[in-house]
Amino acid sequence: MNKVISIMGPTSAGKTGLAMELVKAFPLEIISVDSAQVYRGLDIGSGKPTIEELSCAPHRLIDIRDPSEPYSAAQFVEDANKAMADIRSYGKVPLLVGGTMLYFKALFQGLNTLPPADQAVRDEISDLAERKGWSAVHAELASVDAETASRLHPNDRQRLQRALEVFKTTGKTMSQYRSEQLEQYGDWSANIEAPFPRLDVALIPGDRRRLHQQIALRFEHMLQAGLIKEVEALWARRELTFDLPSIRSVGYKQVWEYLSGDYGLDEMKTKAIAATRQLAKRQLTWLRGWSVDMSVDPQLAGWEREVLLTVEAYLNEG
Repeated sequence: MNKVISIMGPTSAGKTGLAMELVKAFPLEIISVDSAQVYRGLDIGSGKPTIEELSCAPHRLIDIRDPSEPYSAAQFVEDANKAMADIRSYGKVPLLVGGTMLYFKALFQGLNTLPPADQAVRDEISDLAERKGWSAVHAELASVDAETASRLHPNDRQRLQRALEVFKTTGKTMSQYRSEQLEQYGDWSANIEAPFPRLDVALIPGDRRRLHQQIALRFEHMLQAGLIKEVEALWARRELTFDLPSIRSVGYKQVWEYLSGDYGLDEMKTKAIAATRQLAKRQLTWLRGWSVDMSVDPQLAGWEREVLLTVEAYLNEG
């Protein structure tokens, strides 16, 4: 019952469609991991699920803030932890879906910046595991960081390696990083290097040009659906200003500038699509540095079935 599934990927990769299929097949409930969808009134431009989609698959953490209210990663972690606990109380498994990678990082690792990976040290740890088994890695970690070792299963290779790597490269234990994080941010970060089992699935399109075409087409559909009128409604609210995080969301920022007279319609489209492509690039860069359990190309045939089978196997694990 402590299991968690995450669906990560760049904008326009097909995350929502996959999540809907998973909810139909398994006892899951969706938690949105999207920094724009938290805001009421930011519907079309954020790709928020439709009323029909929400009736079939309710989403937590959408429409929980007014656009005038900033919303931080720390607040997301607090809200997400409460949502996960509530979902589990109904006998379901939380399904985290979105593309705001900072939120994923904050939830699973905390916001404290850990040292970068050191390949030489990783190779040294892998060599130890090959020679003596991962139980030996667990034992070595326990000798320097008993607290972290006590939270990790001897077969949790990824986290064992990372925890020992952090100590070997910095002389500071993961427990010390955890303590510093708690002191800085409070109880919301108590799940750093969370001990609950997790399945991370990344959607990584292989053809970048095709992804760019999908992004452009998606923005055109947003315009046809009434994105400009949506932003006009926000524009009419005098308390909303350009420096708010909600208004500076990709797509909304460019339409707001268009309404301000900064440039014409065609230039607005060009700038919005370019900004969305840059967002997708940042998301993909982040994903390549994140150790996921499963990576699939949503542009290939049969990828959804592959994910469904993997999720089924994960949920059936003891």
